[in-house]
Amino acid sequence: MEENRRNRKTIVIGHKNPDTDSICSAVCYANLKRQLTKEDYQPGRAGRVNEETQFVLNYFGVEPPELIENVKTQVLDIEIRETRGVKKNLSLKNAWNLMQEANAVTIPAVTDDGMLEGLITVGDIAKSYMNVYDSSILSKANTQYANIVETLEGNMVVGDVSDYFNNGKVLIAAANPDMMEYYIAKGDLVILGNRYESQLCAIEMEAACIIVCEGAAVSMTIKKLAQERGCAVMTTPYDTYTAARLVNQSIPISYFMKTDGLITFEVEDYTDDIKDVMASKRHRDFPVLDKNGKYKGMISRRNLLGAKGKRLILVDHNERSQAVEGMESAEVLEIIDHHRLGTVETIAPVFFRNQPVGCTATIIYQMYQENHVKIEPKIAGLLCSAIISDTLLFRSPTCTEADKRAALNLADIAGIEVEKYASSMFAAGSNLKGKTDGEIFYQDFKKFTFGKVNFGVGQISSLNSKELDELKERMLPYMKKAREEHGVDMMFFMLTSILTESTELLCEGQGAKQLIATAFRAEDSTDSGEDHLVSLPGVVSRKKQLIPGIMLAVQE
Repeated sequence: MEENRRNRKTIVIGHKNPDTDSICSAVCYANLKRQLTKEDYQPGRAGRVNEETQFVLNYFGVEPPELIENVKTQVLDIEIRETRGVKKNLSLKNAWNLMQEANAVTIPAVTDDGMLEGLITVGDIAKSYMNVYDSSILSKANTQYANIVETLEGNMVVGDVSDYFNNGKVLIAAANPDMMEYYIAKGDLVILGNRYESQLCAIEMEAACIIVCEGAAVSMTIKKLAQERGCAVMTTPYDTYTAARLVNQSIPISYFMKTDGLITFEVEDYTDDIKDVMASKRHRDFPVLDKNGKYKGMISRRNLLGAKGKRLILVDHNERSQAVEGMESAEVLEIIDHHRLGTVETIAPVFFRNQPVGCTATIIYQMYQENHVKIEPKIAGLLCSAIISDTLLFRSPTCTEADKRAALNLADIAGIEVEKYASSMFAAGSNLKGKTDGEIFYQDFKKFTFGKVNFGVGQISSLNSKELDELKERMLPYMKKAREEHGVDMMFFMLTSILTESTELLCEGQGAKQLIATAFRAEDSTDSGEDHLVSLPGVVSRKKQLIPGIMLAVQE
């Protein structure tokens, strides 16, 4: 069990609407963790890859991380008991033995290609033993001779074990041979002793099968006659009473198993959704199927109680509102970030590394160095791209000496010329042709809560000032809609010019523009007819300039 827990997958993931730092840090940190621990760390992303990031991934030949829209606990996170599926012609006796060995109360019947056919429980087997008054039950259940031979630990002397007993009743020939003919009918299965006359009589009455008890030898004459008349002959070491008691245990489970209305779960079902179903049914165990509907294993209510949430490492964020859906049911192991402290609550203590640098990738670069892990060119390229992106090629006030040093070292390893590469990267990121208003708005968007005020901030950074001007007209109506959708008090959108190192800020919501004017003592441009716009020269960073300014103004 401990071994199983150690090998569980851990997802390394950034914030919703991920930027280049969020994606590259997830990929590079998962890579570092894999090398250090030899365990399964997988990068994930909580939203679509934007153009700038796609350019970076293509440039260094890296696949985008898997999209993970929520991390709620699923059936696949539970310890699924891999109870072996059996064939539906298995005898009740063997099914019972399997249950004892596996300490299971339910066994699944499965086809050759793995599809679930039915379920048999301890209760079904108990019921079958109480149903022994029907002497035709063995034939009604279409029991194969192989099952009978095995259950009675006997031998097939005449006939084929693959044939079926499917017609008459079961009886013990205890009476005189001259009385037997009154109650043996054609197609019956007759349990008898070593009396030659009784055996002869049963064969002449056209019994389908005779079972000779106490290991008695069968004479050549009887064998020959049985062969001619198409009567199967078995021997068993048991006496007639024991043989008669045991024979019903050879019935195939298909006769008693439940096949209709089976309650099954799929590996991708969320445990929250299946709890109520489990509680409303009296079953102990429920079968689990994979994506293709094939049988995978069993889970019980008790397994559900022991469900372990998905294991997560958060990079480039630590606020609940920015985290992937369902995070509250996950097990957060680490947080690596460079933003203000937010509101992620964790169940257990976590490894938390938060440094006042311009980019998470800078911290991850340091961790590679601290652990003496060689950085390969591809990883260096991703880390360098993240730093260029987050610091606007060292122009942002968030940029520190550590960021610049890291980026230049990484550029050497990756074999890129920083200025030239940055221009291509920014151009790819600010290429807005053919994009919808929504795609542009959410390309780099985050939600914040401060006191009783909720607000959202989107940002586009571009080298092309004409493109930024055109966006003013498009973004305002969309911001109104987005504000209502998110139910926030205010919405802001930063149109940041990398060349002039300034931002035109669009404001939406009651008091939004006045708040910014107060925070940045900015000139009110209401006179110019642009009552939703504030010019912020020298402001390029959402994290270090805009958000702290808004928070101070809200406090005041």
